[in-house]
Amino acid sequence: GLGYQGTATGEVCFNTSITGYQEIISDPSYAEQIINFTFPHVGNVGTNNEDHESDIIWTKGVIINSEITNPSNYRALKHLDEWLKKNKITGITGIDTRNLTSFIRDKGAPKGTISFSKKNKFNIKKLLKQTQKWNGLKNLDLAEKVSTKKSYIWKGFKIWKKEDGYLKNKKDSFHVVAIDYGVKKNILRYFADFNCKVTVVSCKTKALDIIKLKPNGIFLSNGPGDPAATGKYAIPIIKELIRKNFPVFGICLGHQILALALGAKTKKMNLGHRGANHPVKNLIKGNVEITSQNHGFEVIKRNLPKNIQITHQSLFDNSIEGIKLKSKPVYSVQSQ
Repeated sequence: GLGYQGTATGEVCFNTSITGYQEIISDPSYAEQIINFTFPHVGNVGTNNEDHESDIIWTKGVIINSEITNPSNYRALKHLDEWLKKNKITGITGIDTRNLTSFIRDKGAPKGTISFSKKNKFNIKKLLKQTQKWNGLKNLDLAEKVSTKKSYIWKGFKIWKKEDGYLKNKKDSFHVVAIDYGVKKNILRYFADFNCKVTVVSCKTKALDIIKLKPNGIFLSNGPGDPAATGKYAIPIIKELIRKNFPVFGICLGHQILALALGAKTKKMNLGHRGANHPVKNLIKGNVEITSQNHGFEVIKRNLPKNIQITHQSLFDNSIEGIKLKSKPVYSVQSQ
């Protein structure tokens, strides 16, 4: 085992990315989930203080194939094992993670429990009961849990570059209000790259309060949990912003909630999409885009409202990967 000595229960999912494990583990979209990494060597480049996607780590646990070696990278400040301990994330190693991934692909993402103790004493019946007691992600609103409680202005750091590190944005051309359902820091950095001022607000911020900020556009962020559960309070806010003719763009969970606000429906996927190499067909341009994905819910194609146009489609399972409103500048994509 590695990381924090303890027990973690959640939905067991897999991620096929070769790099970026610190960003993956710190992504709020993984709340209540245990990540099974398919790549055999995780932890080789250590961790640093700059690549967190969130200040609080919401991931429940990690499953890794091989024991972690000492980190070798000029940016490394801390061993992954130490970083996991600090953030109270339980991990286990020595697992055939690709075989586990095959199981998940055949049977669907199961709920599970992992436990790490240096004493190697485990009460299997208790762990099994704990797993069975957990209700799963369906109907679970996690956006409210991970969302910021107070509005703030992103301080303008752009995406990381080798020569300069993180630079501050010195010029604001547009004002974007980001509704936080579990937003990743790197998404905010991309907005700064386009010289945008970004105000991040809670997922329950009223439409009137958002309108008072006088944004040029609205961004619906990524996040964890069931979009239908989040939609109970999110849908009225989005509907009002669309009615007021604000440009709206959503990703990941924000894409799903936007679809609900436009009259579509969502459902839990059997497998989910998680990884950095998912091919998606852009139906407008006709080209294929390789995307990074992390979602366990999808927008249902059947009975899609006539005012919605499908713009992107997965080449893995033909699921909806992007939509737009035909009459207004309102659109979204499933990737993040």
